[in-house]
Amino acid sequence: MARKRAAVLISGRGSNMVALIEAATAADYPAEIAVVVSNDPQAKGLDFAKSAGIPTAVVDHKPFGKNREAFERALQSELEKHRIEIVVLAGFMRILTAWFVSQWDGRMINIHPSLLPSFPGLHTHRRAIEEGVKVHGSTVHFVTPALDHGPIVIQAAVPVLPGDDEDSLAARVLRAEHRIYPQAVRWVAEDR
Repeated sequence: MARKRAAVLISGRGSNMVALIEAATAADYPAEIAVVVSNDPQAKGLDFAKSAGIPTAVVDHKPFGKNREAFERALQSELEKHRIEIVVLAGFMRILTAWFVSQWDGRMINIHPSLLPSFPGLHTHRRAIEEGVKVHGSTVHFVTPALDHGPIVIQAAVPVLPGDDEDSLAARVLRAEHRIYPQAVRWVAEDR
């Protein structure tokens, strides 16, 4: 079986990246994590990737200032160097331009900590609690130029329990994310 070459893009600790790396160790998993790329040289997830034998790269966005496309062209060059076929955003805290998104149309996915279309953007758990919703969750979707708006691949729902705060709800959602993201990458790698 030819495995698709996937890049995981992170900005922090990379807990979803860890779930993907672990899933990719299975012989029948249709994607290999070919590189982990971060826009932050201090991202903790880079250490885990290195310890797992995964190549890593840093394309620091700071030297590019407000020129997002210049940063993304450097990122694109790094992805091309690794012959990437699928881009997986896992806590990559950059809003992407239409130019970059168009390079990966139908081949780039993101995970978002809410049941989209509810609560796009930041502070999803706080907003869910403030709104009084009874069910919250996570969504894997294809990336489009509109933030947190692309076609949905898979969702997982979790209950919002009495007494939940942002941290307890976030932990429950994160466990669901670790379950559904490897499945979503599998489906995309299998061209489903």
